[in-house]
Amino acid sequence: MSNSIQKEHQGIEIGIYTLGDLVPGPYHRETISSRQRLQEMIEAAKLADEAGLDIFGVGEHHRLDYAASATSVILAAIAQATKQIKLTSATTVLTTTDPVRLFEEYATLDLLSNGRAEIIAGRGAFLESFPLFGYDLNDYDELFMENFELFQQLNQQERVSWQGKFRPPLQEAEIAPRPVQQQIPMWIGSGGSLISAERAGKLGTGMALAILGGAPNRFQALVEAYRETGLAAGYKLSELQVAITGHGYISTTIQQAKDEYYPYYANYRQYVDQQLGRSGSSLSREDFEQMSSPETALFVGDPQLIIDKMMHQYELFGHQRFMLQLDVGGIPFSKVARSIELLATRVAPVVRQETSKAATKPIV
Repeated sequence: MSNSIQKEHQGIEIGIYTLGDLVPGPYHRETISSRQRLQEMIEAAKLADEAGLDIFGVGEHHRLDYAASATSVILAAIAQATKQIKLTSATTVLTTTDPVRLFEEYATLDLLSNGRAEIIAGRGAFLESFPLFGYDLNDYDELFMENFELFQQLNQQERVSWQGKFRPPLQEAEIAPRPVQQQIPMWIGSGGSLISAERAGKLGTGMALAILGGAPNRFQALVEAYRETGLAAGYKLSELQVAITGHGYISTTIQQAKDEYYPYYANYRQYVDQQLGRSGSSLSREDFEQMSSPETALFVGDPQLIIDKMMHQYELFGHQRFMLQLDVGGIPFSKVARSIELLATRVAPVVRQETSKAATKPIV
């Protein structure tokens, strides 16, 4: 039984994640160094841990405009600077990662953190890891399933015999070290794909659903499909954990939050669009106002608005975990730190209390 299931009566888990992007700031077009970015990520995790948040995630990208490619190394550094917060990848590109090496790294992280390691596996927004590590994108589905099945076997057995298509076979291979937890918790990340939602249900893993904007109710069908597929595959509802992730920024008033966040969010959107080869005009303030309105999934506002949005999503999904990305677009660390403080001290206690009350109600 995972810690998240054990804590269900205390309300949902709340945390933050980062991708470690190195985006030039919107004002002076300066980019901080990878060294500074990593130090700020560790400091953000320390703040989150000390303030009582539940989970901290680090994404994986293999590009010069991101500082986080070796997520297990970063999380191991964070493990030494924190005491209680869970540590997860967000996400691991499982299709281009050797499952044996992945297990060794996260089992080591689990030992260093005294049982706090987790993995969210998925495809990610960029595809640079496929040519970098010598894989064919056309093999994505086969690679994912083979690597997932091998990883779960490594999770369960100290000695493994195995044969697949994409890597050399194993014959009574000793799989070391063994983690503190009985198994490393595995979640599957989904950006809105029905295929990935049903895959997570069939495999009985948690599903981490990225809702980065728009009306959140459009994702209800995915959560329902995930749970229905999981139940049909023989898993219990309590085993089918849902995490919701999104972008956000918190300040003392709604107007202040919007004024402070807009330049960085618009900068982030324009930069990512360029990296993905999408053309288009920069995000207008009018469009941003619509994107951050009360009924949407962009979490920009004062603590009460963030609470209201989180509770609205909880009514839709009945999820067990919520994670915000606060540090996009070159936003200064001082502003990120303030958002972490408000999330932990003003938002999380209320949401945990309210979702704890609702935890005994059946999920419709």
